[in-house]
Amino acid sequence: MASFVAAQHLLPASTFRSSPLLPNRPSISSLSYKSLSFSSSTAGFGQAGVAIEFKDRGLFVQTAVVRHLMGSLTRAEGLRFAVVVARFNEVVTRLLLEGALETFKRYSVKEEDIDVVWVPGSFEVGVVAERLGKSKKYQAILCIGAMIRGDTSHYDAVANSATSRVLSASLNSGVPCIFGVLT
Repeated sequence: MASFVAAQHLLPASTFRSSPLLPNRPSISSLSYKSLSFSSSTAGFGQAGVAIEFKDRGLFVQTAVVRHLMGSLTRAEGLRFAVVVARFNEVVTRLLLEGALETFKRYSVKEEDIDVVWVPGSFEVGVVAERLGKSKKYQAILCIGAMIRGDTSHYDAVANSATSRVLSASLNSGVPCIFGVLT
């Protein structure tokens, strides 16, 4: 089950007060907003439920134009994840992988629901992520790599390529590919 909260704040004219420091700005104590909370879950193939809840909140500064979306994963049982990890700079990527696996564990993801795929370097991460995404076995794919800038332009080429390939993998497969490549 995943939960996302979208908050929209409307400031009535009565909330605006002038002060010497902030003329025509709302007083923090007078602010309140309504949040819209979405919860969704999938119980099986083709079944999905959505719950919508309105709540009054206070002390949150937000404009009428900007919407804030905040998400939290509350239950990850039954979800499958892939992690694509670059072997190049393994001293760094292995620690990033360990942190990711700890986080999955904290959110009740079973070890058998995580597949870790090692690739030569960050350049190859996006290609493999796209292939995994197109398999439709996973709800999300985490891409991990680490690049260190050297004296040549090689770094720029690899960093740009890795970035665009992970984005393309997500767009082309329809599966979220999370960019965890340190550049």
